[in-house]
Amino acid sequence: NLNMKEEEDRTNGDSECVKSSIDGERRPQCASNSDVIIVGAGVVGSALAHTLGKDGRRVHVIERDLTEPDRIVGELLQPGGYLKLVELGLEDCVEEIDAQRVLGYALFKDGKNTRVSYPLEKFHSDVAGRSFHNGRFIQRMREKASALPNVWMEQGTVTSLLEENGMIKGVSYKTKSGQEVQAYAPLTIVCDGCFSNLRRSLCKPQVDVPSSFVGLVLENCELPFANHGHVILADPSPILFYPISSTEVRCLVDIPGQKLPSIASGEMAKYLKTVVAPQIPPELHDAFIKATEKGNIRTMPNRSMPAAPHPTPGALLMGDAFNMRHPLTGGGMTVALSDIVVLRDILKPLRDLNDAASLCKYLESFYMLRKPVASTINTLAGALYKVFCASPDQARKEMRQACFDYLSLGGVCSTGPVALLSGLNPRPLSLVVHFFAVAVYGVGRLLLPFPSPKRLWMGARLISGASGIIFPIIKAEGVRQMFFPATVPAYYRAPPVK
Repeated sequence: NLNMKEEEDRTNGDSECVKSSIDGERRPQCASNSDVIIVGAGVVGSALAHTLGKDGRRVHVIERDLTEPDRIVGELLQPGGYLKLVELGLEDCVEEIDAQRVLGYALFKDGKNTRVSYPLEKFHSDVAGRSFHNGRFIQRMREKASALPNVWMEQGTVTSLLEENGMIKGVSYKTKSGQEVQAYAPLTIVCDGCFSNLRRSLCKPQVDVPSSFVGLVLENCELPFANHGHVILADPSPILFYPISSTEVRCLVDIPGQKLPSIASGEMAKYLKTVVAPQIPPELHDAFIKATEKGNIRTMPNRSMPAAPHPTPGALLMGDAFNMRHPLTGGGMTVALSDIVVLRDILKPLRDLNDAASLCKYLESFYMLRKPVASTINTLAGALYKVFCASPDQARKEMRQACFDYLSLGGVCSTGPVALLSGLNPRPLSLVVHFFAVAVYGVGRLLLPFPSPKRLWMGARLISGASGIIFPIIKAEGVRQMFFPATVPAYYRAPPVK
C-alpha cells in the first residue's frame, strides 16, 4: 500500500512545517519537499500560489520584497480579467481596497469626445472593470495565498535556476538574512516581472520599448465621465486618466521614444505644463497642474515582448517575465489571470509532477491553449497604440480619425472593439475584422462623395498603413498559433500516464 505510505509521509512532512508569516523569517524544515517553487509574488505569483495551493500542491513562493509595492502600472483590471479573478476565487481581493468600478472608456480628440461602454448586459451586476492601487491588490492576494497551510511565502532573492542535464531542479536564493540557500521542486514557475533576470534561460526575449509612461496622481477632482477610463488622443501620443481610489485619479502621459525629459532638472515638469496640460479636458486642468507642481512624478518604460519560450523541463515562465504588451489598453493582468486559469486546468489531472521530461512535453499545450486570448489582447494593444499616436503622415492621421469616428458610431462598432479590449471576447478573427473595418470605413469616407485620384491614392495608403501596423504584430505572435491553434499537435497533448 505504497500510496497510503506516501500520503502519510507527505502529511507528516507538512506537520513538521513551520508556517511562515508573511514577513517570511522562520524557515520550515520541509522547504525542500515542495511541489512547486514560484519566483515572485506579484499579481501572477500570488494568484498562482493561491490557485495551486487550493488544488492541494505544496507551494514555496520566494519574493524579493514582501512589503507593499508602489507602482504606476497594474492598476486597471479589465472586466475579462475580473471574470478570471472570480473563476480563481480571488474576487474578494478587490474589496476593501477602495477599488473603483470601471464601466467603459471615454475618448477625447480635438475637443470632441465619445463614450464607449463595456458590453456587460449578460453578466452578473458585480462584473465590471476595477481600478485600484496595485500594491493594495497584491497585498490582499499575498495574504490570501499565505493563509493556505500548504503555501509558504518567503522573502528572498533568487540568484539563479539550478540546472542538471538541461533540467531545472529548483533555485538558488539569498534569504532575508543573506544566507545562500537552495530549494528544490519538480516544477519551478518564474514570474519575476518585467525586469526579470531569469527569463534569459527560458525564452528568447526580444524586448521593444516604444515609449514610457509618466505617472501622476490627481487628487480630489471629478473626471468628466464617472467610472470610466479616459483616453486623450493627444500629440504626440495618448494620455490616460482613470480613478484608483475614491479621491485619486491616476494620470499616465505617454512619451514616445527612449529619451525622457529629466525630472531632476525640472525639464519634465515644464514639458507637462507646456505641452501636455493644454491638451487635457478643462475639468482636469487645474488638478493636473497641481499634481505636476507637487512633484511626485514617476516614470516607467513601456515594454512589449512576444512570448517566445523554449520549453525547458522543470520550469515555466509566466506573467511579464514571459510576455508583455503596451500597457495602453490595460490588458496585462487579464492575460496573466487567464494564463493561470489555463495552467490550473492543465495541471489538475496530474497528481505527480516528478516526471520532468513528459511534464515538459505536456506543458507545451499551455503555450498553445493560452494563445488566442493572449495574442488578441497583445495585438490589440500594439495596434491601438500605433493608431492612437499622432503622425505627420496624412494616411496615419486619417486612420486615427477613422478609429475615433468608428468607435463613436455606437452599436457593434463600439461594443465589438471594446469586447476585445476588455477581454470579454478575446477572438483573434474578430480583432482583424474590426481593425480592417476601421480602415475600410476611413477609405469609404475619403472616397465619398466622389473619388479623385489623390483620394484613391490616400485610401490605398491607409489600407497599406493599416496592414503595416497589424501584420507584423500578428507575425510576432504566430499566425498559426493565433488563428489555427487546433492544427498544432501540442493543442491536444494528454497528461503523462503514470
